[in-house]
Amino acid sequence: MNSMIVTGAANGIGRAIAKGADEAGYRVGVLDIFENEAEEVASGLAKGEALTCDVTDPEQVAEVFTKFGGVDVLVNNAGILRTGPLIDHEPADFRRVVDTNLSAVFIAAQAAARIMREKGGGSIINVSSIVGIHPSPNSGAYAAAKGGVLALTQHMSVEWGSYSIRVNAVAPGFIEAGMSEPFYQNSVVRERRAGAVPLGRIGSAEDIVKAVLFLASDDAAYISGENLTVD
Repeated sequence: MNSMIVTGAANGIGRAIAKGADEAGYRVGVLDIFENEAEEVASGLAKGEALTCDVTDPEQVAEVFTKFGGVDVLVNNAGILRTGPLIDHEPADFRRVVDTNLSAVFIAAQAAARIMREKGGGSIINVSSIVGIHPSPNSGAYAAAKGGVLALTQHMSVEWGSYSIRVNAVAPGFIEAGMSEPFYQNSVVRERRAGAVPLGRIGSAEDIVKAVLFLASDDAAYISGENLTVD
């Protein structure tokens, strides 16, 4: 049975990915800093296990990965958002966003890659964002961090390909889930954003789940270093 660890899996897109992976037959590590929420999600899965740690702490990450007992697929989904104009951004907020959205991707991916190297391969999927490609006003440090995720993904794919580790990214567009969901409670914002999408609708968490499961599967066996934009 293949195993998958999903970071930031207690809610939003991460929760949906964990559920989708469980339905696809994976043993799922539901990793989040919020212990009670992670346990709640894991308890609703057929083969789920709650893992609690701060993804910006290398020692904690290594410990929970060892506890889980190996990983075939890692989905780096954990993230935070601080909106507002850059000119007013506090440096501490900027660092926190970069630490959680970019540094933590490196920390978790490195821990997983060391395990995968010994096992003979694996798949890492980093969740980026459309703003990492096309920044929008008031994205703050989020756009910079997500742009960094794309570069880091390509770098990892180049260095770790010789270990049969595939590394790809998924960049959600306008998705009504997780941190973006509150924005779409405003009908004006929702209508304007939906109108800017050629397909005429806001995306769902399930749209991201399907992309992640594809990249994790053998159907994507010759895809690495790619950024799949789901928009």
